[in-house]
Amino acid sequence: MGKTKQQKKALTALNYDLFRLADRCPPAPATIYTKIQQHVQRQQATVPMEAIKLSRTELPDVNRLHHMFDVYNWTYYKGKLPKVSIEFSNRMTSAGSYLPERKLIRIGRKYHEIFPDEIGDTLKHEMIHILHLKHNADFRAEAQRVGASLKAKSHPSLRKPPRYVYVCRSCGRQYPRQRRLRMASCGCCTPGREFDPRFKLKLLKSARRTTC
Repeated sequence: MGKTKQQKKALTALNYDLFRLADRCPPAPATIYTKIQQHVQRQQATVPMEAIKLSRTELPDVNRLHHMFDVYNWTYYKGKLPKVSIEFSNRMTSAGSYLPERKLIRIGRKYHEIFPDEIGDTLKHEMIHILHLKHNADFRAEAQRVGASLKAKSHPSLRKPPRYVYVCRSCGRQYPRQRRLRMASCGCCTPGREFDPRFKLKLLKSARRTTC
């Protein structure tokens, strides 16, 4: 039975709907590298880069920190940074640290309980230390490129009480220190800023380190 023009037109539209161009011409298979990039792009679409921002009521767990590391690694370094371990430290009062001999990034819990929004910034800062251990010109340039801060914020509750207090017997100026001084003289009384035994600092008091 012959088909009318209206029927032929309907069948043509149906064929185009069922067999679209994307189905008839599938894309070439992706490599592992492009698949990973696509995964990161999907993650970024779901969780925007600078909004790997966290709740002010709780910190991310270690698994989330590793996920953030992977996102930053592929975004800024094309995945070339080596894998490292990441952990929270309940003792340190600084924002973070990187231990190259252990390939370990430590995140200060006390600091980020006060500044939870800084955790992404801290992680990026410590990731730069994988490439540049010191805060030199290369580190500063890399920090500017990836948008990481050079210094952490300060807060009164993060300041450690001094373990040692020294005093100048000449002017009475006191010098609180975390480490013991061996050969040090008063900076105000010493000409030329070099050690002068006449103004050698005297230990006024010390406190034993307490363990947590």
